[in-house]
Amino acid sequence: MNVLFVTPQLGSWATHGHHVAPNQMHAQWAAYAREKGTITPQVLDCKVSGIPFESMIKIVKEKNPEVVVLGDILHSYGGFAVQKYFNEAAAAIKGSLPKVKIVVGGLWYSALATETLEQNPAIDFVVMGEGELTFNDLMDALNKGKTDFENIPGVASRKNGKIVWGSVRELAGNLDILPLPAYDLFPMEKYVGHTYWKPFAEIVTSRGCTHGCTFCYEWSEHDPRGIKNFTRWRAKSAKRVVDEVEILEKKYGTKVIVIQEDNFNLNGKRVREFCEEKLKRGLKMKWVSLGCASDWVRLEKDIPLMKEAGMFMAVFGIEVASDDELRKLDKGINVDQIYKTIEILRSNDIAIVGDIMIGFDYDTEKIIKERFEFAEKVDPDVMWVGYLTPPPGSPIWKDVVARGWVDPKKIDILKWDFLHPVVPTEHLSIEDLGRLGAWGMREFYSAPGRIQRILESNFDELAKLCFKDVMAGVGKWEAGAVKGEKHI
Repeated sequence: MNVLFVTPQLGSWATHGHHVAPNQMHAQWAAYAREKGTITPQVLDCKVSGIPFESMIKIVKEKNPEVVVLGDILHSYGGFAVQKYFNEAAAAIKGSLPKVKIVVGGLWYSALATETLEQNPAIDFVVMGEGELTFNDLMDALNKGKTDFENIPGVASRKNGKIVWGSVRELAGNLDILPLPAYDLFPMEKYVGHTYWKPFAEIVTSRGCTHGCTFCYEWSEHDPRGIKNFTRWRAKSAKRVVDEVEILEKKYGTKVIVIQEDNFNLNGKRVREFCEEKLKRGLKMKWVSLGCASDWVRLEKDIPLMKEAGMFMAVFGIEVASDDELRKLDKGINVDQIYKTIEILRSNDIAIVGDIMIGFDYDTEKIIKERFEFAEKVDPDVMWVGYLTPPPGSPIWKDVVARGWVDPKKIDILKWDFLHPVVPTEHLSIEDLGRLGAWGMREFYSAPGRIQRILESNFDELAKLCFKDVMAGVGKWEAGAVKGEKHI
């Protein structure tokens, strides 16, 4: 089966500058199905190659694949806004190649399989939840000429004009059985992070999250019938992760990676083994880690080892300003841990990115201003402000749909990138939220000495370049939040 994995040309978050990494969903699905012998894969990444839409359609037609795959599992450059381009690509490709089968999966699609097939007649199949095994089974069925797919776990399709679902796909128990992502299919030398980090890649070393924050984008990746799978954390072994890092560094020349899952630091033993193995192999790769404040605190004694092994920046969610709010969001941390995380990272000269969120149903102007005042007190080096953007399948999604704040059939998806307010609160309009977010960004970054402190710090030069990139995008961020200008 000749399969083409397509990423259309699209933009990036305002504060991320030029930012593009290999599509992890494509890399992982392609690697597994190729290893099983069910597909001959190719990748067409129009984002990194700067290929416009019409040219993309021409290239796809020339390649004449039997199957086209669209979608992603990370929101690291555009949130849900990318769905617009995936859907438009599906329609145009089907118009050019009527016999091609189009498969989607990952963010948004997994949680809204029925809606996706109802609203997008060009899409033939939705892979729900964890994709490798499901996608491979689907390709095997197509290879054998089958026309009935409702018995494939994790697949949503059409049968006699009606939408049918296979049973819930069980999660892979041991992630080490999965092959390394198929980086050989991608133009690895072209990928860039934050305009200045290059060559660049994002990797995913674990799945699921024990915290299960009510607003997390990852809810949308799961089969809605098996939504509790989200809180089942599983990880690749430390050695396996270093195997991937070594290939990226030695074969493709990658110099910077972001370990993109939300809680790389959940298992301290695994983190230590990763760092020790990376040092043992003499790998120079610099890296960024996302993690939860409670886990950063538990790993306090390991931060120097992580820095020695190449970590130069750490990201965590501050989100709100009180223990009561943190409990309400099922965040699983407290304010003291937020302060402590800042303290231990800064004492090790690790640059800190702290995420703040606004737009929860109970938010008032007073609460939001208190949240920004709290961010000023805890004092991360980079403050990333995200607007509540309800992920399909999440507890918050159900609430906003029930309130009538979101009509799933009337979403302006280009604003669903987490940088535009898309739902009101009980007390504030969408316009109010845009204004308050812009005010908070200006107040934070105009604080006396903040910029000078970063530039004169002992941080790795890569962190300073990231800060430069963020500052260059603040005006664009504000134009989106206040004026509705679209980035992706």
